[in-house]
Amino acid sequence: MKIDNDKGFRFKSLWQRKVNHFEIPVKLVFSSSMDNLREQFEVAVKEVEMLRDRPSNDSLLALYSLYKQANEGDNNNPPPENPFDFVAKAKYDAWLSQLGKSKETAMGEYIELVEKLKN
Repeated sequence: MKIDNDKGFRFKSLWQRKVNHFEIPVKLVFSSSMDNLREQFEVAVKEVEMLRDRPSNDSLLALYSLYKQANEGDNNNPPPENPFDFVAKAKYDAWLSQLGKSKETAMGEYIELVEKLKN
């Protein structure tokens, strides 16, 4: 049973036991706000694929860099070897611009950007 409340907590499960034909809640298991943020992030990732219009290149780079930062953290990879691979260089630089940003912050910014692009 899932129940959302206005404080951002989500009850993952509600265990009950019957006492004299009444159901009494025995244990509530709360999900952390990180679980909720992760779920919102995953929904936003799917919503990007269903946008009516293709986002601008700058928006696509922002989405890419925030996605990578949210999933992998800081970019510790070497720069692209091919100096003429401008797409790889742009993606590398965009992800590098997120250096030091927490995964949670990157997820939040990704969600905000997707909401902005949907409108």
